[in-house]
Amino acid sequence: MGTTGRLLGSGRTCDVYEYEIDGTWVLRRNREGWGDALAEGRVMEHVRAHGCPVPRVRLADSTRTELVMERVAGVTMLEAFGAGTLGVREGGEILAGLLRQLHGIPGRHSSGRILHLDLHPDNVMLTPDGQPVVIDWSNAEEGHPGLDWAMSAVILAQVAVDDGPLAHLSDLAHAGLAALLADPSQLTEEGLAEARNRRSRNPTMSTREVELLGDAEELIRTYWRG
Repeated sequence: MGTTGRLLGSGRTCDVYEYEIDGTWVLRRNREGWGDALAEGRVMEHVRAHGCPVPRVRLADSTRTELVMERVAGVTMLEAFGAGTLGVREGGEILAGLLRQLHGIPGRHSSGRILHLDLHPDNVMLTPDGQPVVIDWSNAEEGHPGLDWAMSAVILAQVAVDDGPLAHLSDLAHAGLAALLADPSQLTEEGLAEARNRRSRNPTMSTREVELLGDAEELIRTYWRG
């Protein structure tokens, strides 16, 4: 059993700390008490066993609100865009490839596929040799791949149409969305409707982000013909 070290970073609902075993682990703690970190860790173990690039986890040291996982060296895809070390079109193609790889994995409890439901450039780490590693599986469930493609598309489109705090990322999001949907995607009308509905009910969404959903859907349709 390790001990919690210094704070490494914070997101909308979680904080990430050093986990002092041998320097290769971190502890992610949910401040809001949402979700089930143990269930998330089991999904990560399942997809990792089927070849999906995800961090290792230590379920024995985890709880419902705390997940101990491998510390991944590298930068997020979003950071790589900013540094100019990854092209946006290449990034969109990586996202599409990760979705296709993930949806080839059978569900654990149903005939559906494993869905990440939050796959975007800030949830993909790139290791020093350029290999992608998918993080933050807290929204994962089993179902139809069309919903997963739609969630990624809606997230990118919301950024693309935002003329507020995220306006500086608009061009990146436009290009990433175009690349995501170029090779033909498994996006469906049903998935798009459900993704928009879920985003509108997401408690972490600001009023502004919810207001952008209509424009985001219109943008998606300019790149996709269902």
